[in-house]
Amino acid sequence: MVVKRVALGMAVAAASGLAYAAGYEVRSYRLRRFDVPVLAPGSRPLRVLHLSDLHLTPRQRGKAAWVRQLAALEPDLVVNTGDNLAHPDAVPAVLDTLGPLLSIPGVFVFGSNDYYGPRPKNPARYLRRLDKIHNENARDQSDAVELPWKELRDELRAVGWLDLNNAHGSLTVDGRRLAFAGVDDPHLGRDRLDDVAGPADDEADLTVGVTHAPYLRVLDTFRADGYRLLLAGHTHGGQLCLPGVGALVTNCDLDRRRAKGLSRHPAVGGADAAWLHVSAGLGTSPYAQVRFACPPEATLLTLTGSR
Repeated sequence: MVVKRVALGMAVAAASGLAYAAGYEVRSYRLRRFDVPVLAPGSRPLRVLHLSDLHLTPRQRGKAAWVRQLAALEPDLVVNTGDNLAHPDAVPAVLDTLGPLLSIPGVFVFGSNDYYGPRPKNPARYLRRLDKIHNENARDQSDAVELPWKELRDELRAVGWLDLNNAHGSLTVDGRRLAFAGVDDPHLGRDRLDDVAGPADDEADLTVGVTHAPYLRVLDTFRADGYRLLLAGHTHGGQLCLPGVGALVTNCDLDRRRAKGLSRHPAVGGADAAWLHVSAGLGTSPYAQVRFACPPEATLLTLTGSR
């Protein structure tokens, strides 16, 4: 029965992928909300908008309009965890989509689909073992089209957003000092943990670790160094989910139960565990629009005083 349901999901996903490539755009976007008790007791709330995996092409006007209206939430901080591009001409579309959010303090890291253009592929690749996925990704990159990631990076830096690709940084947000560490895409092996490893700033009001893909080597390092909030994307919430079962795969080494949403890291770490939020993201490759029982989403995290 499960096999039949998976096959049905793949068929639906493949059909919608063909429609997407022809110009159709799914509009079932969702805003998820979580309260995260990660600030000092008695702190006033801090609102963080987490965006990930936009996978934008120039024609996705519906998605762009939906993301722009998120500015009405009045977040204090925007965190972008990568995979913004899905077309060589998509940088203006990304900047237009982020629009009013660019005037808000923000940080970003990049993913594989900021560096390399999407290619036609069999959606069933998503279900293969992680080592096979890595081998196929390496072959794909050897002749992939390089996307204008430097242009996107420079534009985001120009508005004051922190580039956290293998870097530290800090921002003053609503009168609080936030200390960050981030890595470049671990899924491509671009993360350089030695560049950011070391104790988090214990004088900051909040310490945040940011990554595109939630690989355990990155999450474990951030948590061991004292980062209290960890933010990631890339799994797309597992993309292929079944009601009552959840994600079928995560496309990384994070367990399926934490493929999206709010959890602790480590999962059984008690009061000393960090808070982890994995975004299910807002898009897919235009050649493999594989989402089943996992709507595209953005997340508003309301950070509150710990209890």
